[in-house]
Amino acid sequence: MKVVGVTSCSTGIAHTYMAAEALKKAAKSLGYEVKVETQGSVGTEDKLTEDDIKNADIIIIASDVPISGRDRFEGLDNVYESGSEPFIINADQELKKAIDYLKK
Repeated sequence: MKVVGVTSCSTGIAHTYMAAEALKKAAKSLGYEVKVETQGSVGTEDKLTEDDIKNADIIIIASDVPISGRDRFEGLDNVYESGSEPFIINADQELKKAIDYLKK
């Protein structure tokens, strides 16, 4: 399974990167391929490409604020949105919740 995500928080510092690292760790622990774009105080890093998005089985948006480039995900049925905190607190559980949600 290929997981891609975007993380962002109101200040663009701690929670953005904590959520990204937690999501990466959770996905890798399940044996999934993962790439996470961060939209932080230094700008966008590891920007998702069109191919990343097209080939993703699941797209996680873990953000506390509106993300830049949200239109890239319009009309897609494999997008799961959450705040950053659920991924920071228990990324394994939140990723499994996202996968279950999208299977419906």
